[in-house]
Amino acid sequence: MSNSNIIEVMEILKKYFNYSERTTLNRMKDKEDAFKILISCLLSLRTKDEVTEKVSAELFKIADSPLDILKIEDNDLEKIIFSTGHYKKKARVLKSVSKDLIERFDGNVPSSREELMSMKGIGPKTANIVLNFAFNQDVLPIDTHCHRIPNRLGWIKTKTAEKSEFALMEVLPKKYWGDFNGIFVLFGKNICLPVSPLCSKCVVNNKCCKIGVEKSR
Repeated sequence: MSNSNIIEVMEILKKYFNYSERTTLNRMKDKEDAFKILISCLLSLRTKDEVTEKVSAELFKIADSPLDILKIEDNDLEKIIFSTGHYKKKARVLKSVSKDLIERFDGNVPSSREELMSMKGIGPKTANIVLNFAFNQDVLPIDTHCHRIPNRLGWIKTKTAEKSEFALMEVLPKKYWGDFNGIFVLFGKNICLPVSPLCSKCVVNNKCCKIGVEKSR
């Protein structure tokens, strides 16, 4: 796969998947609120964007700082975030992360991957999202779409999201890193679906290797 093909595909996808239409976390990027981005990301795990957006907004009405989160009774916090799923585990993570932020980082969200991942409940994807969206760092947040689609396109050949991150760092020009997650999440949810992708409607159909695609529409 040539670098020119990757650049061509990225330019096409940037045009059709406009920044303003992307996910909740992308829309929060302009707010530059690292804590809200972190909490929204933790709530978004295995949750639809519209649910994350609604629940995050409700939570931030009463708690927009680590101290505020800790002041909420466990049962009350679980009720607020119930619709995101796995609410008991997420409530424990929100409390644990908020406690860490206060005790170890003076209430501020750290801007390094190592420090973010030193907190229980924060993995590579969440850390990279915070670094990308809150601190404008050149990192690649990789979710299921960002892992699946580059493999389908033939850009990389990896088995896990973590390996995809490092493989993409080798082939994807750095100027696209900041927009990559937002573009591919929207692309993956609307066109390049996990099963039976809408290849007939895809703007990069003739540039895709369709690796692993058994049936398309």
